[in-house]
Amino acid sequence: MTSHIEVTIKGIEAQTVAYASCKGPYDQIGSVFEELFAWIGKKGYTPAGPPGGFYFNNPEQVAAEELLWELYCPLGGEVPIAEPGAEGIGVKKTEPREVAATIHKGPWEKAGEVYAHFVSWIEANGYEIAGPAEEVYLSDPKTPPQEMLTEVRFAARKK
Repeated sequence: MTSHIEVTIKGIEAQTVAYASCKGPYDQIGSVFEELFAWIGKKGYTPAGPPGGFYFNNPEQVAAEELLWELYCPLGGEVPIAEPGAEGIGVKKTEPREVAATIHKGPWEKAGEVYAHFVSWIEANGYEIAGPAEEVYLSDPKTPPQEMLTEVRFAARKK
């Protein structure tokens, strides 16, 4: 990958999301998304945008068993806020935020390859990271891996 990436600074509005907080290796992401979407269907809720995840620590610095992450799916309509139930899934409203965002094209598992260049861009352009890494999965899981699009984000603020 080249060191040149395109980054956009943009505002993200608050949204109501179904979410599951997780601890452990990222290889669980697929099964957690399956559980999340099954729960949404069972509740009769309507997905209202691409799903994503927040990643709270760095897999290069933390053992896989200690990784903390949260997957989410935006919901449409009036959905009540709810603490996670027995399934470990809840509903909350996210905070509006300003983010630095870039697009990764290729397999989801390779999205991490953009992080070093992305963090360098943020710092070189007068911003600082103000929250966890976030990935928004823009492609259908049936998309060929080399064509998948993932938006990688960090909450960012001017220094």
